This record gives sequence, C-alpha cells and structure tokens, in this order.
Amino acid sequence: MNQKIDLRKQLKPFYSSSKKSNIIDVSNAKFLTIIGRDELGGKAYQAALNALYSVAYTVKFKSKAAGKDFTVMGLEGLWWLDDPDASFEKVPREKWNWKSLIRQSGFITADMVEEAKMEAKEKKGLEEIGRVVLEEFHEGLSAQIMHIGPYSEEGGTIEILHKFIEENGYKMHGYHHEIYMSDPRRAAPEKWKTILRHPIETA
Repeated sequence: MNQKIDLRKQLKPFYSSSKKSNIIDVSNAKFLTIIGRDELGGKAYQAALNALYSVAYTVKFKSKAAGKDFTVMGLEGLWWLDDPDASFEKVPREKWNWKSLIRQSGFITADMVEEAKMEAKEKKGLEEIGRVVLEEFHEGLSAQIMHIGPYSEEGGTIEILHKFIEENGYKMHGYHHEIYMSDPRRAAPEKWKTILRHPIETA
C-alpha cells in the first residue's frame, strides 16, 4: 500500500508563524483557485468555496484511486481592492476582491483538474466549478505574522506587519495573503489562527 503524502508536514515551514513578524522566502507552488468579489462569508464567497472544495476533494480521490493519496490542504486567500491606495477598513466588504486557494501536490496537472471538474460538476451541479483553475503561484520573499482572534480584528496585527516591513527597508507588492489555520466551525473566534502574509521587495 502506498503511503499517504502528508503535505502539512512536508510544507510546515510555509504554514507556521509566530505572533512576531518574520521574513520567509516562499517557493513556487500549485494551487486550485477561484476568483470573486464579495464580503467574507457572503453568498458569492460561500458558493465559490463550495465549488473549490468540491474540486479539491475530487482531485484527491481520483489521485488516491490512481495510487497517490495526499492530505487536502486548508484554505488560503488573496485579498485586494480596486484602488490599491484605499484601506480595507474604509471600503464596503461587498467591494472586496478575493482569490481563494487550496495548495496542491506538485504532481497534480491541469488535465487531472479538468477531469475532476467535470466529475464534480456532474455530481454537485455547481455552476461555480467552471471558474476553478489550477495555477502556479510564486510569492517569493514575504513578511508574515500570526493573528489570533476574529478576522474582523486583524487590523491591528496588519498594522504591526506593515510597520515591520517598512522598518526593515522593504516595501509591499502583490496582494495581502491570509492562511486560515483554524476551522471556524470547530473553534471559538477568539482562538482562530490566521497567518497574515505579504510579498515584499527592497524599498
């Protein structure tokens, strides 16, 4: 019997952080992704996540049947605004742009994903499945910090991270990245753990 690939253990350096800001060099990775525009937890957002997870688990089970089983990674998200100079706190949540992601094993191919999408759509009937794609994402040098608590209270932690980036001679580029380490269905909001990450470059 083939041993199950534990991505969480293999990729631990990229999925761990502390409450103190630090710098990490993130390697290339493949992700299943879906893009949308809505508030966190809104109807469009939830429909997109249902589609994303449906494809992710179909890919996993098809791969397992072919002899390669692996853990399904947790949810991640990129967030941005139409105006890059605007503040999330001052823009209505329904106008937030996002890309939800689930990291994949390196051997997952676009053909495998397309087959999984067809199978998942046939079973689930979710129109949003058509928007799910496999992408290679290179984040590179990034600053990150662990936020503990509700998503709505991330503002103070984000300020700490941004100050750290500036004080260390860097500037931000790309999108704000959140890695959800807790299942909000199983943990109290004050215990939710979220890695907040942002790509950086020399100022």
